[in-house]
Amino acid sequence: MTDKYDVDLSGAVWRKSTRSSGSKDCVEVAFLDGGLIGVRDSKNPAGPALVFTPSEWTAFAAGVQDGEFAP
Repeated sequence: MTDKYDVDLSGAVWRKSTRSSGSKDCVEVAFLDGGLIGVRDSKNPAGPALVFTPSEWTAFAAGVQDGEFAP
């Protein structure tokens, strides 16, 4: 598997949720080589990105759905 701490994101294809409704306050997701998943802030595409392994992504997505990160 690719080392998630040394990932080249220059060729990543970033996607916004269809639920973003044109808002600029969104996150974007990219499915990367080696099964990794990248997440970045759409307002700062040149900024840092989080990179998840498949199991980390599954746990993160489940937490979002369960409201674990809600204010």
